[in-house]
Amino acid sequence: SVAVLQALEDGLKKADADPSVKAVMICGENGKFSAGADIRGFSSPKRVALGPIVSLIESSEKPVVAAIEGVALGGGLEVALGCHYRIAHVKARMGLPEVTIGLLPGAEGTQRLPRLIGVPAALDMITTGKHILATEALKLGLVDEIVEENATEAAIRLANKV
Repeated sequence: SVAVLQALEDGLKKADADPSVKAVMICGENGKFSAGADIRGFSSPKRVALGPIVSLIESSEKPVVAAIEGVALGGGLEVALGCHYRIAHVKARMGLPEVTIGLLPGAEGTQRLPRLIGVPAALDMITTGKHILATEALKLGLVDEIVEENATEAAIRLANKV
């Protein structure tokens, strides 16, 4: 939603400006990282573009860690791709399913994903919209670590370490 995107942008800018903040952790709520945009919001007159927010994450001088629980789909995966590190719960699923309804990933996920996991694997995910499990994401290099415990707590530990 516009409110979530605005809060994410504001939080990142605030964290970057605060010298006492050493790292940032991005997580979802209720056991889900993000299922991406609600397509009904595309017709909303008030929109916040996801691409610049993902670029803001990526360009942060402070480490940004994604704590992926549940799903990271569409724009949610693109947010995670902008992060410097990604921790996923073992039951998490990731993908770019918007292609199944005729939409292309719009926040540079089509550029970031191949850089991270290689062109063949990225093309498969981008063109089919298939979801992958955390274990496959780890093998591909999409996530840095998978955990069976709370991904948020693991991401905080990693952020403190880096």
